[in-house]
Amino acid sequence: MKRLIAVGVVALAVAFTGSAFAADGAATFKAKCAACHGADGQGTAMAPAFKANKFILESKEDVIAATVTNGRAGAEKKYKQFTIAMPAQGKVLSADDIKAVVAHLKTIAAAK
Repeated sequence: MKRLIAVGVVALAVAFTGSAFAADGAATFKAKCAACHGADGQGTAMAPAFKANKFILESKEDVIAATVTNGRAGAEKKYKQFTIAMPAQGKVLSADDIKAVVAHLKTIAAAK
């Protein structure tokens, strides 16, 4: 009986790691990105805005995800007017978190 309960608990844990705990792009953005990019992605003196941002609007999701994952510094920086580099988030955020943040960035960029 104890083994059956243990198997049931493991099965529930596996089931909930998917959709029930899906990454929330807006929450992750607010926790990890808003300090530099602004609470609503409006930009700050440290980092660019995302509303109507050409890079976000025109780039494929995997290109944006690579930027979030690897960051940009030195000659790789796209926005040279900002003194700080885009820090790599690949060790901080999971692949699902990054995918959710990219979807959120696309939403911010397309907002009218």
